[in-house]
Amino acid sequence: MAAIVVNVIVAKNRQLGTNEYYSHQSGRDCCSAAAAPYNHYRNLLPFHGGKNLGMEEWHIFHAFTKIPDCFSRFGFSVCDDRFGCHNNSNFAKKFNFFAAASSTTALPYLDKVDFMKLQNGSDIRGVAVPGVEGEPVTLTEPVTEAIATAFSAWLSEKKKVDASKPLKVSVGHDSRISAQVLQDAVTRGIASAGLNVVQYGLASTPAMFNSTLTEDEAFLCPVDGAIMITASHLPYNRNGFKFFTNAGGLGKADIKNILERAVDIYNSFTDEGLIKSKRKASESLKRVDYMTVYTSDLVKAVRKAAGNIEKPLAGFHIVVDAGNGAGGFFAEKVLQPLGAITSGSQFLEPDGMFPNHIPNPEDKTAMKAITQAVLENKADLGIIFDTDVDRSAVVDSTAREFNRNRLIALMSAIVLEEHPGTTIVTDSVTSDGLTTFIENKLGGKHHRFKRGYKNVIDEAVRLNSVGEESHLAIETSGHGALKENHWLDDGAYLMVKVLNKLASARASGIAGGSKVLTDLVEGLQEPGVAVELRLKIDQNHPDLKGGSFREYGEAVLKLLENHVESDPKLQKAPVNYEGVRVSGFGGWFLLRLSLHDPVLPLNIEASSHEDAVKLGLAVASAVKKFPALDTSAVDKFLRTP
Repeated sequence: MAAIVVNVIVAKNRQLGTNEYYSHQSGRDCCSAAAAPYNHYRNLLPFHGGKNLGMEEWHIFHAFTKIPDCFSRFGFSVCDDRFGCHNNSNFAKKFNFFAAASSTTALPYLDKVDFMKLQNGSDIRGVAVPGVEGEPVTLTEPVTEAIATAFSAWLSEKKKVDASKPLKVSVGHDSRISAQVLQDAVTRGIASAGLNVVQYGLASTPAMFNSTLTEDEAFLCPVDGAIMITASHLPYNRNGFKFFTNAGGLGKADIKNILERAVDIYNSFTDEGLIKSKRKASESLKRVDYMTVYTSDLVKAVRKAAGNIEKPLAGFHIVVDAGNGAGGFFAEKVLQPLGAITSGSQFLEPDGMFPNHIPNPEDKTAMKAITQAVLENKADLGIIFDTDVDRSAVVDSTAREFNRNRLIALMSAIVLEEHPGTTIVTDSVTSDGLTTFIENKLGGKHHRFKRGYKNVIDEAVRLNSVGEESHLAIETSGHGALKENHWLDDGAYLMVKVLNKLASARASGIAGGSKVLTDLVEGLQEPGVAVELRLKIDQNHPDLKGGSFREYGEAVLKLLENHVESDPKLQKAPVNYEGVRVSGFGGWFLLRLSLHDPVLPLNIEASSHEDAVKLGLAVASAVKKFPALDTSAVDKFLRTP
């Protein structure tokens, strides 16, 4: 309930801007003092006894719940004369009433939660802020505290913890409005498990992993585990967690294990235990500005690639679009120390409402924004990040976008110059033209695997373990990981590789700004038409006969596979790890089952709309026998001239 109160206040009152909310970043208080008076919020407070809490009940409620110290930082004590709240007998009675409610028994008011539904592959995601119809809050503070405690227990088992030396866990977050509330809950969960907590505040996902590798006692590194609070590019009301050790990000099985532990922890919560965890958190908590370490390493990497020149990007005009996520640091902390001009950079200030565009390199509106910024500022290069900086994309001086297949082609060209013949691992929806480019133009090998950045990374690691050299694992979404960077999907490091190319070209006397990048992808065959259509499975349809959507989806794929084999104009891909991939009519299609949702995404690429329609018709004729499958997206595409 406490989380809901605070989040409603922050979400519904824009006087509490993001910069005020992240006081630990800006030095300003977490809430605007002008917006803080009790009367302003009384109608937003939870009900007690059928009516809104009064001033006195509000202070008691604040004392006995886990609302962050946002209001306390104004100087409002539990009983404050400015609220007309005095230490009288009436207040004492109410205080004692609430105190009596605290017991060592399990808490009946905790909502029932299906923890397993919070799993999103190798991440955890849920709704953290109310306000969106049909999306009840699932990532409450108690749920978050239970998950953090469960991760701590999991980590202690993995590390075989020595009781004389408590483990350390770093915690960071992106710019979401629920970030600080959840960070405090995570901190309590870790502390209650007996581990030490190091808060980083506003941070990037790659930095959180790096903190498990950095060796610097001044910054309390390396930590034994790390938690990033983020939901990538999802809407403002969502949030979630990514977990790391020095071995990398956790896998699906690990997340499942943690959530199973969290169920038992959640069900055993008591008032006394929750109050104790808050006290322990204050005792074991430290704060560190780790981002200075992370950004310094990025700067050093570019200088080294340019032959240890202090300002290898001097004269380059590079604009950054952070989409009001966590990537605003890149302009000031990375590009400017390298000598780059960054005027025209936009949306660098963190704002968890994302007022300008979704921070997503795949989003057309986001890419249009960075493209316009490049053209208006006559910049050499534009760089755009997603919310937590594990994905990125580039725009050259002519406004040519390097995302999806084109970004993969660019990174493949850079990596294959350094490691000739290496295998490039991608997800399943990459184009045939990309395969031709990697293998025929660059002399590498293209290994197309499954969707999901963790799947792609794990496959690259596996190939290396069996003797097949791979130095790059990259997904069309913009997740890219390099062997040299510990297989971390790091959007900022990907951009460092691009900057290295610019800097080294300049050092070698090659002029032309970003043309050196454009030249690297010359010869990439790109489709005239590329679409992704989503075929949803109605889980309540009687045709499922009580079965799961996954079983139904697999039946659809099997029938399509049989259909293709009987059509001489279509050819099934000889090697394929996901769904049904088919070539024909000068193009290809891939129908696969979503990793998490009752959806069959259909990707079609062809040289013309006419040929794309022919491929779409082949799919439509096969899947029409499944009445629980919504084919309206395909039907609409087939009707579009």
